Amino acid sequence: MAALRDLKKKFRQIWPHLNERSRRMLAAAEALQIGYGGVSMVSRTCGLSRVTITKGIGELNAAPLPQNQIRHAGGGRQRLEINDPELLGTLESLVEPLARGDPQSPLRWTCKSTRTLAWELRDRRGPISHEKVAQLLRELGYSLQGNRKSEEGEDHPDRDAQFRHINREVRRAMSRGWPVISVDTKKKELIGNYENKGRQWRRKKTGERVNGHDFPDPSVPRAYPYGIYDQGRNTGFVNIGTDHDTAMFAVASIRGWWRYEGRRLYPAAPQLLITADGGGSNGYRLRLWKTELQRLADQIALPIRVCHFPPGTSKWNKVEHRLFSFISSNWRGEPLRDYETIVRLIAGTTTATGLTVTCRLDHRKYPRGQKITDEELAAINITPLRFHGEWNYTIHPHQRQDM
Repeated sequence: MAALRDLKKKFRQIWPHLNERSRRMLAAAEALQIGYGGVSMVSRTCGLSRVTITKGIGELNAAPLPQNQIRHAGGGRQRLEINDPELLGTLESLVEPLARGDPQSPLRWTCKSTRTLAWELRDRRGPISHEKVAQLLRELGYSLQGNRKSEEGEDHPDRDAQFRHINREVRRAMSRGWPVISVDTKKKELIGNYENKGRQWRRKKTGERVNGHDFPDPSVPRAYPYGIYDQGRNTGFVNIGTDHDTAMFAVASIRGWWRYEGRRLYPAAPQLLITADGGGSNGYRLRLWKTELQRLADQIALPIRVCHFPPGTSKWNKVEHRLFSFISSNWRGEPLRDYETIVRLIAGTTTATGLTVTCRLDHRKYPRGQKITDEELAAINITPLRFHGEWNYTIHPHQRQDM
């Protein structure tokens, strides 16, 4: 019994440091040293089967294998894809049924996890583990993929030409020191103890606790951040609306920027250039948008030139990636519990290139559904440009009014 305990202790100490072959060879050497009954005794102490130890005894008398080689060439179990050449094709037909001509695949409308794929393959090709499925998918060039927001709809034939036109207008105005602003409404935000996407560094287990649900209840207040990005000075101005995102609210936000910053920064400007999306509260089809711009042009006594981005290209607007993206990054993981929190977080947004942001709260009402008559539309002093006048136009002031 003492010899058996000593042998168990010996194997327990050295076993973790050996590979498959060296364990087999050590067990075989110990069995030969013991003599009669050694194979059974070693098998009980180390856990290897008698067949494996007997195989090791045969290997002790054979020529040694090359360094770092465990088995003879061709030894070991064959890979599944070698034994079953159709396995990879079956797997790919489950992952990409349309590409492989099988639109009625049972996994076409189910979650294609590795475990689900393994269950389906077992029914078709035989036993396989989900780890092996993951390995085969990587070898086939697959990886875990999420959705990518890249489809902007059907491109307008003059899409690139409009981009070039906007670029020329912006360069021309900025080279002369005229104001150029990019405008848009950021995604509306729920006010309250709701989840805000993103993460921030905090001590372990001290994450903000928020409501488990954020269903859109009409009673929950919302914030409508309308952004104005000054392209020449790399500054932002955000007007936080509390009522509705309408064309009147959009122009009121631009008016607020001019009142608090624009007229001080550009006292001798002969015009104001605005680049905006083609839809939303500043869409080129909105009568109210142009009517309110006419009021603004009359008040600031400046012509307002507007260049809209083609439909479906809102992400190209400078305000999106020069202002809104940094605001989202600055408040990531921070619940927007009240309007003051939003104002503070937006006003604290900065970048390595020196972006500064001014933010103000707007409690005024902007009712929806306002109708502009044909007479009011005809009264707008608008001059469409020769190239796509519906996207590019100038609204001239009727007369000078004091702000």
